[in-house]
Amino acid sequence: MDAETLRALQTPIKQAYRDHPETARIPARAEAVLSLTDIACAVPVWHATTTAGLHKAAGGSGELACSADMLLEALVACAGVTLRAVATAMGIELRGAKVIAEGHWDARGTLGVDRAAPIGLTGIALRFELDSDADPAKLDRLVSTAERYCVIYQTLKSPPALSAARV
Repeated sequence: MDAETLRALQTPIKQAYRDHPETARIPARAEAVLSLTDIACAVPVWHATTTAGLHKAAGGSGELACSADMLLEALVACAGVTLRAVATAMGIELRGAKVIAEGHWDARGTLGVDRAAPIGLTGIALRFELDSDADPAKLDRLVSTAERYCVIYQTLKSPPALSAARV
């Protein structure tokens, strides 16, 4: 896709959101169905189902998906699509590109071994490996613009109010 085609696709959508801002609030939803026999759950994803379970560091076999990895996968997917769209809009040719996210979590926290140990990822590094002849300053602008418009990046950067309830 080129910049002109992308603009032609997005222009009427953007105008509709300007005219009717309430239509721009897009719902997102995920669901997990817990296993009744294992410490695992099935998470329907786009065209398949992923089974998530305990990480090896928490007693799992290492054969099931790790939720922390799934969070990072959502981040790189969003950042990658956003980067590609921004590169297209900016007319930047990429011969190749990769987005890598890395983070760490302390198993002591999630296992209740140490109440002072944090629970959850305590830092995430996002890296963009770009193969392009574009000017380095233009590539820096590409990355910063992708960060600005990436839904998952911005969600992690400024977390929303979060609640949990039993129904």
